[in-house]
Amino acid sequence: MLQLVYISTARGPVTASDLQRILGASRRNNGRDGISGLLFFDGVRFLQALEGEEAAVTTAFERIHADPRHSGIVVLSRREVATREFGRWAMASRTALEGESAMLERVAALVADASPMVQATFTSFAEVRRKAA
Repeated sequence: MLQLVYISTARGPVTASDLQRILGASRRNNGRDGISGLLFFDGVRFLQALEGEEAAVTTAFERIHADPRHSGIVVLSRREVATREFGRWAMASRTALEGESAMLERVAALVADASPMVQATFTSFAEVRRKAA
């Protein structure tokens, strides 16, 4: 099974309704394609882990790469995993109503079963964004 982790920058502002559309489309597509993982959006950047059969993950990543809402896409890791580290697909994003510590706790819970490398990637990204806010 392939696991791919990438980061990208949003082109232009992303509204709450944009995020809801992204979440809905991602849940639909990833459910159909047997992909699990996590998408974290900090208001500027997307950090995402995708895992599943190699063809499905590759197709999903090609779709993301072609999406004009993303720029500066960088693959952080691409590796084979024996079992899923994410039991389902989830999305976490900073919200105006959520305190920073609650957001960090939610990200930590979502990556709890991931490898230490993936945990560190997501938690350090969330922590850096918290300090920058």
